[in-house]
Amino acid sequence: MPGFLLHQGATVLCLHGGQAQATAPNPRVKVAGQPVVTQLAPHTIAGCPFNVSGSPVPCVTAQWITGATRVLAGGQPVLLQDSQAVCVPNGTGVTVAVTQVRVKGQ
Repeated sequence: MPGFLLHQGATVLCLHGGQAQATAPNPRVKVAGQPVVTQLAPHTIAGCPFNVSGSPVPCVTAQWITGATRVLAGGQPVLLQDSQAVCVPNGTGVTVAVTQVRVKGQ
């Protein structure tokens, strides 16, 4: 489905509220003055409070499993607002809360 492209300044959260940050945005392609993010590079997650039976099991990284099918940057699919990711080590997802709203892809 079409959606807005993710850029380095997009707000991405794990399902427990931890803040995810792109590890390797593409410096050659920019939207809203910031580099776009591709599917290949994971996001690091900070501040995840998730625990199981009192033992912390926070989300550490998010690996993207879906991206754009028709828009590439540096030969890699760019991430869209509706792209899906899996958090390591607990297997939950992420939410894209805020992104730029000028450039769409599919």
